[in-house]
Amino acid sequence: MKQNLIRNFSIVAHIDHGKSTLADQIMKMTDTYDFRNHQEQVLDDMKVEQDHGVTVRSKTVRNIYHAKDGNQYELNLIDTPGHVDFHYEVEKSLSASDGVILLVDATKGVQAQTVANYRIAKDNNLVIIPVINKVDNQNAQVDMCEQQLYELDESFLEKDIIHISAKNGYHVDEVLEAIVKEIPSPNGDVKQPLKALVFDSHYDAYQGVVAYVRIIDGQVNTNDKLVFMNQNVRFEGNQIGIFNPQLVPQDQLNPGDIGYIITGIKDPSEVRVGDTITKSANRAQEAVAGYQPASAVVFAGIYPKDADFKDLSSAMAKLKLNDSSIEMVEHVSESLGMGYRCGFLGMFHLQIVRERLVNDFGMEVIVTAPNVNYRYTTTKDDNFKTMNNPSDLPDFADLKVVEEPINQMIIETPSDSVNDIMALVTKHRGVLLNMDNHNQMVRLTYHVPLAEIAFNFFNQLKSISHGFATYDSSFDSYQPSDIVKITIDVNYAPVEELTFLAHRQNAFDLAQEIVHQLKYVIPRRLYPMPVQGYIEGRVVARVDVPPLRKNAAVSGDAKSVSKKQALLRRQSLNKRKSAADAVQLPQSVFDAILNIE
Repeated sequence: MKQNLIRNFSIVAHIDHGKSTLADQIMKMTDTYDFRNHQEQVLDDMKVEQDHGVTVRSKTVRNIYHAKDGNQYELNLIDTPGHVDFHYEVEKSLSASDGVILLVDATKGVQAQTVANYRIAKDNNLVIIPVINKVDNQNAQVDMCEQQLYELDESFLEKDIIHISAKNGYHVDEVLEAIVKEIPSPNGDVKQPLKALVFDSHYDAYQGVVAYVRIIDGQVNTNDKLVFMNQNVRFEGNQIGIFNPQLVPQDQLNPGDIGYIITGIKDPSEVRVGDTITKSANRAQEAVAGYQPASAVVFAGIYPKDADFKDLSSAMAKLKLNDSSIEMVEHVSESLGMGYRCGFLGMFHLQIVRERLVNDFGMEVIVTAPNVNYRYTTTKDDNFKTMNNPSDLPDFADLKVVEEPINQMIIETPSDSVNDIMALVTKHRGVLLNMDNHNQMVRLTYHVPLAEIAFNFFNQLKSISHGFATYDSSFDSYQPSDIVKITIDVNYAPVEELTFLAHRQNAFDLAQEIVHQLKYVIPRRLYPMPVQGYIEGRVVARVDVPPLRKNAAVSGDAKSVSKKQALLRRQSLNKRKSAADAVQLPQSVFDAILNIE
């Protein structure tokens, strides 16, 4: 295909605005995929994507479109997720694109991720085609959506915003024509040394690492001797090809092409998303600019349940190939053994990683309670130190200042939900900065501690506003806060994984809730086990986990005093021995704690 007939584009949208449905319709209209048995959303082929109805990973597919001008175009669609936790996947996809379709649901209007994805596209200097979807819905508010798009970008006033229904194909042909006319063709030079940007990858058990690439300059042929420029890892391109959406081998990839290279590399750590592939014999002078590393928001421990640490290590390395936003460091727990301390982009990201370990790698894991980053100084050192593991916080007597991350949050909501939303944010220690009207919506601007909104805030907001409120949150600063550490002892032994940080005003109630939840989920033993919560060395909550059987010595049966005393001595000895045993914590312990608000 001639380079001037290639178009590389992505579809970006807020979650549930019809992005995957539009991708399906484009593949139908270009005869790219044979949709049998009414199969839908074929690019969402992972089990977790089908279970949750969302796109998690970027997917790529080549479409051949016969345009009205008589030419045949190669349209490379790079699909993107819409959930806020996967914005890093969007950034990777747009780095390989020359333009985007900005899709808006006519029944919901411009929402938080619509704006966030628009900004990513503008930062990458991409052509943006505004499209309003679901215009055939009886609740559609097309005029409102158009006005919101004009306010988002005044340059849209000079364009005809396309109105479509992706589900039935209404006016989707106009979208295809707009892609051909408005999105520029790639401008690579085939005579230059090979430069191929690695924007994604996955692991194949038989063929090793499969790198997803966009050819910037030069060309690559099957069995070329290649090298990763940043990693300096040499390999042979055993097979190259395109996505259709399955892997389809080709003899050659040229500038502008989106495709894959099977590297044969068996060690996932040798491949990095954002690296540049070039030829060993005729190397490029400079690598393509890669990606800024993603910033983790939520941190949790991941430990193998019924497998060796080596199995978990292998699974995590392969998972990181196509989810490079995961941060992970080896960590040893007295209760759970060897595992990883991991950073995630949000709670939904954590949930998806946990499910992918089960579905894709057969790894049953234990995931500890999540937390966020904090900074602190001690009485001996005025330099701030950052920590994401609550057990790493020094003793309260040695602490000088503790700072927590504060986010600026903008909520847009209908006026009838304002009072309830303000009460919700105030409950989460939010400070109102500004309130004004934005079209028919009320815009609230808050400063809110990240720890208060990282876990279950979005679900509560959706419930209170009946799905009509949207919010956008970004890090603002670290601010001093009265943070205390809650330490939990089980059977007189401290459990590192059950250590929490909380604001003092909430700490006492939180400790009480945690301890009482643990009473019902910690596995019972033959004798009662005390569970205690400490704040600054003082016990503030305690319960006893009931034994598996009654205490015969105090059950009320008529027994001799000597027999009762002998039984009590044996029980006391067994209690002291069991107190030294490691406490085995099942996943249900951490799941129960997650439900505490």
